[in-house]
Amino acid sequence: MRARRGEGEKRGKDKRVLKFRIVRITVNKSITLIEFLAEQYPDSPRTRIKKLLQSGTIRINDKPVTMHSYKLNPGDVVEINKQGGNAARAGFPFPVLFEDEDVIVVDKPAGKPTSSTDGSVNIQEIISEFLKRQRKGKYRAFVVHRLDKEVSGVLLFAKTREAMETIKDKWQETEKHYYALVEGIPKKTEDTIKSWLIEDKSQKVHSTHESPDAKFSITNYRTIKQVDKNTLIDVKTDTGRKNQIRVHLSDIGCPIVGDRKYGASDEFKRRVRLHAYSLSFPHPSAGKMITVKSPMPDGFLSLKQRDEHYK
Repeated sequence: MRARRGEGEKRGKDKRVLKFRIVRITVNKSITLIEFLAEQYPDSPRTRIKKLLQSGTIRINDKPVTMHSYKLNPGDVVEINKQGGNAARAGFPFPVLFEDEDVIVVDKPAGKPTSSTDGSVNIQEIISEFLKRQRKGKYRAFVVHRLDKEVSGVLLFAKTREAMETIKDKWQETEKHYYALVEGIPKKTEDTIKSWLIEDKSQKVHSTHESPDAKFSITNYRTIKQVDKNTLIDVKTDTGRKNQIRVHLSDIGCPIVGDRKYGASDEFKRRVRLHAYSLSFPHPSAGKMITVKSPMPDGFLSLKQRDEHYK
């Protein structure tokens, strides 16, 4: 194995210089990830190595990986963040995909809201409480964007108001991709869907004509593969409206599997098959784009003839 060790720097607006250590190792044989890490850390017990994996500080070919049985091949580049993130080491109930002094990116589970006003447990609250305890109130989780409660995947929070505002000022530079398993087969293998969206009194969103209360929305998709009578597609959004993807896919006659609110089959109760798998965003102080990815959830493409249950 060839290891290249170095230091990176990033400058905030207050002229601080934050240093971090990253180890990059090029793989020269076929091996599982946990076996590879065991070779790199021969004095560490297997349980500690598994915790390192779960922390989200291991990246392979610029993609975060947490699966211990992941197969490495010659030429793969394994990146280990030696500093890691405080939250990643805290035993969060969901993976931390990326963390530094400015931001924290988590792998949101389906069934939990990004934030809430009714006092229910939400992702923002969990992260904020941890940051307040660890940094004596200096940091908390600021919402940069949201995922619907039913949706899983990459979710970004800023740790300071300044970082949040900086990212939002450049939000047009972001690129968001989703996996969606939809009912049926779209008439076009790829297309762009545009419409004006408006929310009614029952909190359901509809496409409508242009009006002062409606928001213009753009969704792009391309077909990945057919899965029985359903289709797996890659969705890229140019705007970030509430329920946008769900409405637009329903508009073309291919509602997302499990999304009964927007026309999917109600024969069985299923989790909504929409997963935010990639987010590229402008880092608020490092002056570069950061890309964070989340693997497709287990069972995402598997549909059994019974109700599903998830929190």
